[in-house]
Amino acid sequence: MTRAPRVDVHAHPGRCFLAGIPDADPARAVLGTDDAIAGFRGAEHAGMAAVSFATVADLRVLQLVGNRFAAAREFAPGEAYADHQRQLEAIHEMADRVDATIVSGADDVMRLHRAGQTGLLVTCEGADFVESGRDADAFERVHEAFDRGVRSITIVHYRQNRYGDLQTEPPLHHGLSTAGRELVAIMNDVGMIVDLAHASFETTVDAVAVSRHPVMISHSHLTGPRSDHPRLVTDEHACAVTDAGGLIGAWPSGVASETLDDFIDEVVRLVDLVGVEHVAIGTDLDANDRPVLTEYRQFDDLDDGLTARGLGPDDIDRVLGGNAVDLIRTVCGS
Repeated sequence: MTRAPRVDVHAHPGRCFLAGIPDADPARAVLGTDDAIAGFRGAEHAGMAAVSFATVADLRVLQLVGNRFAAAREFAPGEAYADHQRQLEAIHEMADRVDATIVSGADDVMRLHRAGQTGLLVTCEGADFVESGRDADAFERVHEAFDRGVRSITIVHYRQNRYGDLQTEPPLHHGLSTAGRELVAIMNDVGMIVDLAHASFETTVDAVAVSRHPVMISHSHLTGPRSDHPRLVTDEHACAVTDAGGLIGAWPSGVASETLDDFIDEVVRLVDLVGVEHVAIGTDLDANDRPVLTEYRQFDDLDDGLTARGLGPDDIDRVLGGNAVDLIRTVCGS
């Protein structure tokens, strides 16, 4: 057992979002096969206490354009919600097959850590499944997702939606929309973490201003000498989240790092900017762009590398999971 819980705040182990899609579906030609059980076993063998199993809300309309994803069409009526249900059902079926706990709060993570077990932190990347319910009961879908174990929703992904602007498309709302403000309020009410990965700076600032709880950017990193890719964040962008008590999940992507050592240097740079209590790890496992971390056993390498760069055991434990547990406790409860 590791010194303290290890938590991944954003991942798609085994490409869990593809489960249940027919083999002949065009999405498989682009994204490959799925094996969520193997993804879970990898986390289990590495001693992770909790890992994100993230759905992809806009999956059915995405297309690879050059080296980036973008929405190629609008959803058919009911399509986004139906696909959201498919993905959640697949995660629950997998959890049943491996007898894994769906994490509901911080005490679950601590219990799993003490028992040497691994739990699923169910998250949704994109709120498009909420948007597709245009009637007055649309936001009931947030309550329904919470009841099915979802503890975080990323407001935007790669498709322009009703709630806010994303980093990789021209602005539509110029920040968080009125509907986005309502979405944040309802997530606050039920006890869900507001995830601002993929959100523009203006959307992030607006969400921080209206949220009653700390928020998270689950997988990104700082712009810097290696990259100014639009999916990265400036110092000001990162500090807008962390100055309000939030968390940044450091992202081991080839967008910002060429090697795992590069990534460890970038984690230290993030710690130096925002403070060690505001940094976590969001691997984006099995859906990352040129990843420099591809297996959960590499969390041991992160531990060793951060030690070599002068971080003490307590600070390393915060980054590799403790800060995530604290945020879960603050927002989702015990």
